[in-house]
Amino acid sequence: MTKTMERPKVVTRDEWLAARKRHLEKEKEFTRLRDELSRQRRELPWVRVEKEYVFDGPEGKKTLAELFDGRGQLIVYHFMFGPGWEQGCPSCSFVSDHIDGSVVHLSHRDVTLMAVSRAPLSQIEAFRKRMGWRFKWVSSNGNDFNFDYHVSFTKDEMAKGDVYYNYEMQKFGSEEAPGVSVFYRDATGGIFHTYSAYARGLDILVGAYNYLDLAPKGRDEDGLTHSMAWVRHHDRY
Repeated sequence: MTKTMERPKVVTRDEWLAARKRHLEKEKEFTRLRDELSRQRRELPWVRVEKEYVFDGPEGKKTLAELFDGRGQLIVYHFMFGPGWEQGCPSCSFVSDHIDGSVVHLSHRDVTLMAVSRAPLSQIEAFRKRMGWRFKWVSSNGNDFNFDYHVSFTKDEMAKGDVYYNYEMQKFGSEEAPGVSVFYRDATGGIFHTYSAYARGLDILVGAYNYLDLAPKGRDEDGLTHSMAWVRHHDRY
């Protein structure tokens, strides 16, 4: 249940316009800062991917290079869906509801966008069919990809209490975690890891949050057990 909103004061149209213009200056400052942060992100150093990864996909085995689908840039959403799980994570499903509409546009900007999970392909395909998604989604069940990019944790790691996630040791309540990783493939076929983000760093992927941030009640998540506790699979509301 959402909380009762405390309504701001009601003013004249002229007073509202003056307040809105003051806030607009802050929005413009934020936009400039975001642009600068994005520029700096593009200047981060890269790491060559030396390990060979082979994934299971609907069209058979695919190497990491083949996941680029002929393009130079690859964005992978690390979807929380482990072996034996009955269904994919609701929060990751919330993020993934935004993927299909972006894929066709990104493909014309030299970017392939897709999801990777450690669940076997049969589980992935069944859940994708249920959710009505069309985007590419492969299984890393037979390789170390999820572990190397710190979105899956071994039983030994979980038993120790702290795992390495979001660039620090911390407690995490699941053996699977969300994230996004970005790769570049050059003309010689060399593959480079350019960026990864986790936790709140994934907010930028959720268009629905941007709409909520425009609304009077905002995300309205105060008092929940965790920020996305309200989220359901889109066929379960």
